[in-house]
Amino acid sequence: MARRRKGRPVHGWIILDKPSGLTSTDAVGRVKRMFNAAKAGHAGTLDPLANGILPIALGEATKTVPFVVDGSKGYRFTVRWGLETDTDDVEGTPTDTSDVRPSRLEIEEALSEFIGEIEQIPPRFSAIKVDGARAYDLAREGGEFELRARMVHVHRLEIAEVPDADHCVFEADCGKGTYVRALARDIGRRLGVFGHIKKLRRTRVGPFTETATISLDKLEELSHSAAGHEGLDAELLPVETALDDIPALAVSGDDAARLARGQAVLLRGRDAPVINGPVYATSRGHLVALGEVKRGELWPKRVFNLNG
Repeated sequence: MARRRKGRPVHGWIILDKPSGLTSTDAVGRVKRMFNAAKAGHAGTLDPLANGILPIALGEATKTVPFVVDGSKGYRFTVRWGLETDTDDVEGTPTDTSDVRPSRLEIEEALSEFIGEIEQIPPRFSAIKVDGARAYDLAREGGEFELRARMVHVHRLEIAEVPDADHCVFEADCGKGTYVRALARDIGRRLGVFGHIKKLRRTRVGPFTETATISLDKLEELSHSAAGHEGLDAELLPVETALDDIPALAVSGDDAARLARGQAVLLRGRDAPVINGPVYATSRGHLVALGEVKRGELWPKRVFNLNG
């Protein structure tokens, strides 16, 4: 007897404006329950302290999560000078203090060292694995361990405002794997004043910006409205929204059927595209597969079933 699937076959993206105080896992669980979705995941963990964009993939959209995770991200964050903590944020235990405060000019002059490809040691309280264990678990247990520095890319880092001598608000665009908490820590050390994150908001993840976000309260309201699931489903972005940087390729119904079976498709004819590399295939406006074009053939890597 076939196993009965739990939940609805709902597919697409919800760009949640996650509130502070909620873990990314808990946020995904709440959205999944509201939609009664069979499958859900998220593209890039956001610390409980932080708020802002948490892209949540439902159903077949989970197959496109890696493309969003690999994209750059935008942040707006407030650094509190004069205090470094073991978590590099306001929730940690103080480790170093200073009575010195930097001027705006001193901060601006230091920022150039943190733009471009830079070497960064991740925070001790992070999800990086050390000998099979999460660093934050080892840190909570008081274990001794070292995290290796790694190269990350900061595309943009600038001052947004300086509300007072103790605080500075920054905006940044960062590549995959960059820790904003580590940026705050290292800028504070470079200035000789120490520092930690007081507030953190993620403003962009890959193709998703704040204009596409929806709050948990709004989703809860829709889930309890007369429209029910129909009202919630109207807020979903299409699965292919995550593939904004990848060329789209329209294929015939017959070729779509071949791709759905995992078979390669020959791109024939005078109008065949001259491309190589990743593409996503559509047929009659519907997403069919993610694949790669090699020597005039499209080879499927991920096949989508948006009907079930």
